[in-house]
Amino acid sequence: MKTHLGRRPFTNMEIHTLFKGYIYGDHKMPREQAKHWHFWLPLISYYTGTFSDEIGQLTLDNVTKHDGHYFFDFHTNNKIKPRRIPVHPMLIEHGFLDYLHFLKQQGQQRLMFDLPAKSGRYSEKVRIWFSGEGERAGYLQKCHIPNIDLDGRKAAISSFRLNFEAQIRISSIQAGSKDAFNYLMGFKDYAQAEFENSKLLWQIIRGVRALPGSISWQRFCDRH
Repeated sequence: MKTHLGRRPFTNMEIHTLFKGYIYGDHKMPREQAKHWHFWLPLISYYTGTFSDEIGQLTLDNVTKHDGHYFFDFHTNNKIKPRRIPVHPMLIEHGFLDYLHFLKQQGQQRLMFDLPAKSGRYSEKVRIWFSGEGERAGYLQKCHIPNIDLDGRKAAISSFRLNFEAQIRISSIQAGSKDAFNYLMGFKDYAQAEFENSKLLWQIIRGVRALPGSISWQRFCDRH
């Protein structure tokens, strides 16, 4: 499988480790400045295969409901097409709807409201937090996962997109729909602006392996 800009997908063990790290546990790290986006952005990236800038731009209006299921409406730049991606049922299990209610109560519009932009992009702040910079260790290092493997391939937040791509490729083949795969990935191979069969998209997205049910936004809020 091709890597994205020299990236590699996470191994199953690394995914297990990342989502068992301190962000998803019961205790804060010393001097940790916890942000809600630390909890949600890796999860949304894993379950949707989208980039940090796309997730950082999401607003409450970008979460819609069609045929009884919730969807993210992603709008991005010319590199990748806008698309509507189902909210994986495990995101709801992890507390996503409760989080939306919290945002409305707080009068917030952006889903990642506590993620600031750096140089006009959200991805820069995410990169530093997740992968580290200079002497500053990122979440990867704190979970004892190296940035670069023995083959020289890099792991980064965008590695989740490669994991997502591999998993929905399988479920798309099983569903007999290459168009759905191209649409969900935002590839320009799918020429139309919308994919009309939202139930098929929801079926394919369920091919993404569920993370542990112990992952909980309320648990994140209750850490001490």
